[in-house]
Amino acid sequence: MKQTLLLVLVLFTLQSCIPLRIAPKIEDYKITKGKSFKRSLSKRQMFIFEDAKEAEKFYNFVNIKFQLDDKNVYDDVPFEIGGQQYFFAWYEIEIPNKSINLLPIVTDIALAAADMDTAFKDYYGSRKGNWYLAIEVYNDLEPDCLTETSLSRESVLKYLRALKKEYLATHNYNETVFKN
Repeated sequence: MKQTLLLVLVLFTLQSCIPLRIAPKIEDYKITKGKSFKRSLSKRQMFIFEDAKEAEKFYNFVNIKFQLDDKNVYDDVPFEIGGQQYFFAWYEIEIPNKSINLLPIVTDIALAAADMDTAFKDYYGSRKGNWYLAIEVYNDLEPDCLTETSLSRESVLKYLRALKKEYLATHNYNETVFKN
């Protein structure tokens, strides 16, 4: 009985994956410093949400909605709230889930011990990408409009929530031109 239980436990352990990194789950959106979310981002506060659409869809959305003609689509995108001019920059970010698969490692160790070539080197780890959009907002008066002390924070958040909702709901981005 003990040997059977030990065998089941060993098989269960070998078939499992050990997670090394789990990407964050964001229900609606998150306001955080960009650098704390992903090291390659700036230290400014960012409006971050999960992007379930295909790559470059947000680029197309911003390009068409703001009629940019493929110029400055990533940086200095102008918009207006209550007669005040603002700009936003956005970043498409991938944070993959990473895990180690034990069964291929143990199998290759056994094959190496038997003087055979390893067969599962490509299967040691697995990755699954999670995509996010991070948006920072600034204007001539405030270098970071999403900080807690920013005077325009609430109006900018309201605008960004509406922009996110419109992006996720729109399938034909040419519709956004007629909504403006």
